[in-house]
Amino acid sequence: MDSRIIDLRTGTDLVTDVTRDVLEFCRGRGDGLCHLFVPHATAGLALIETGSGTEPDLAGAVDRLLPREDVYRHRHGSLGHGRDHVLPAFIAPSLTLPVLGGAPALGTWQSVVVVDSNVDNRDRKLRLSFLAG
Repeated sequence: MDSRIIDLRTGTDLVTDVTRDVLEFCRGRGDGLCHLFVPHATAGLALIETGSGTEPDLAGAVDRLLPREDVYRHRHGSLGHGRDHVLPAFIAPSLTLPVLGGAPALGTWQSVVVVDSNVDNRDRKLRLSFLAG
């Protein structure tokens, strides 16, 4: 298995598009699986359509489901930081994609995104791993 870590800066926006990084990592690898993992307690990975209003829709859904108010037992950090730690239970920190002919088999409108609402720590890592078929 081949693996690479990519450094990211998140937290300004809830959604950080990493599709290009995934495409680049898979290029020329043939068939197999690409596994993505964010090793952080406040981040997850998702497949969504970007650039069509989905990002603010997702942010609104997260705000409704996990309000930023001070309602959490986990209380260190900025207001509502407990919500950041609950987020990965709903948006998983890992994702596996089929790769065919050196390209992830994404749907027409699918993009790979990191979802992270933690404004206290914006430096993130994304591990990409490829398992040949």
